[in-house]
Amino acid sequence: MKTHRLLPIAATAALACMAANAPAQDKTPTANDSNTPLHLLKPAYRTGYGVADAADVKRVIDRVLGYISQNTPAYVVDSRTGKPVDDLDKIDSHSRLAQGAFRLTSYEWGVTYSAVQAAYHATGDKAYRDYAYDRMGLLAKAAPRFKAAAKGGAVADRLMRRVLDPGSLDDCGAICSAMIKARLDGADLPLDSLIANYFNFIANKEHRLADGTFARLRPYRNSVWLDDMFMGIPAVAFMGRYDKANSAAHYDEAVKQVRQFADRMFVKEKGLFRHGWVEGMADHPAYHWGRANGWALLTLCEVLDALPENHEGRAEVLGLLQAHVRGLAACQGKDGFWHQLLDRNDSYEETSATAIYVYCMAHAINKGWIDAMTYGPAVMLGWHAVASAVNESGQVEGVCVGTGMGFDPSFYYYRPVNVFAAHGYGPVIWAGAEMISLLKGQHPYSNDSAVLFYRTKQNTSAPIFGEK
Repeated sequence: MKTHRLLPIAATAALACMAANAPAQDKTPTANDSNTPLHLLKPAYRTGYGVADAADVKRVIDRVLGYISQNTPAYVVDSRTGKPVDDLDKIDSHSRLAQGAFRLTSYEWGVTYSAVQAAYHATGDKAYRDYAYDRMGLLAKAAPRFKAAAKGGAVADRLMRRVLDPGSLDDCGAICSAMIKARLDGADLPLDSLIANYFNFIANKEHRLADGTFARLRPYRNSVWLDDMFMGIPAVAFMGRYDKANSAAHYDEAVKQVRQFADRMFVKEKGLFRHGWVEGMADHPAYHWGRANGWALLTLCEVLDALPENHEGRAEVLGLLQAHVRGLAACQGKDGFWHQLLDRNDSYEETSATAIYVYCMAHAINKGWIDAMTYGPAVMLGWHAVASAVNESGQVEGVCVGTGMGFDPSFYYYRPVNVFAAHGYGPVIWAGAEMISLLKGQHPYSNDSAVLFYRTKQNTSAPIFGEK
């Protein structure tokens, strides 16, 4: 005879209570291949996906413009009182440029001056043009007065010293290009003497290798920095349009510099540039730093913008740009960013490089240099990444601080990021401006959940659309 163990009366009562209060069972069938079009399930994108809206793009760069406008005052102060010097004729040895979070005379701000001028052309919003003209105009008007106040000695304001007596390509190349662009646009600003002063350093004072390639004396003698493609070459190329009497010589020099940098630094099998090259090294380490590759690609865009269509070196520069774009596109990360070291995805995602690539690739598409169908989706994804890095205050996050030349991975992996790294602000505005132009002139659509670019406008009301 079997016996049964009986639950205590209290436990039996508890089970009965739990059964009475249990939630009703969800009898909805689980989504499966038979009852649900699984390909339409919404992915959990981290930085956004889809075709961007031009108005949203402008709102992002407007926030950035608002932030930098508040943090780059455009006036002179008396260093003893902190009060503005309203009459520039009264500049004396105690006068200084008002200080904000960012310097008005750095190469990073040369990039910003070019970017806001591009944003004006893309949007028609005069706030962008005025931002550049107000600050470049202040530098141009104040410079001779600071020089006169020094009475032959050192200019008291360290920032104005870099304007009047530049000591490196960093001091003059990017800002010279931006000033030339303003004058080519017809800006009624007294920029010519500063352009001449800056260009004199680039052409006659910058250290060079024996074949004329821009070089530095650090970290080793005759070091070639990829950064210096941008710090020097675009100014030479745009000087061809500005100094028409010597156009051919300027254009030829720009192409020569591109060729000589590429011969030393472009790694063809990867489609990427190494950051540094040192004369006398038997082997040249190839660390493919993100932002330096950005400066290289931006240089190629600038040179192509400046060169005449019939210049004999144009095809060579264009071919290099196309090869570089192919290499870069293969390195883009899953969330749209490119990495600090491009071919090492365990290095951090970096915003300034990403923004430069978005601008350059979008610009190359808009100019017809590369195919929108091939590269448009990567550009769109990259813009979503860039937009996600702009916080509500208009600060750009995830930007690597200034970086010298290194020969080991740790140096690049652990460079800090900071919202006051000035390198991110111009590229973000430039990228947004070019995205607005791309959205106006190209034909991106979401088709079967993917971003695709078409040659012509599509009938998106059809269940399935696309070119026949």
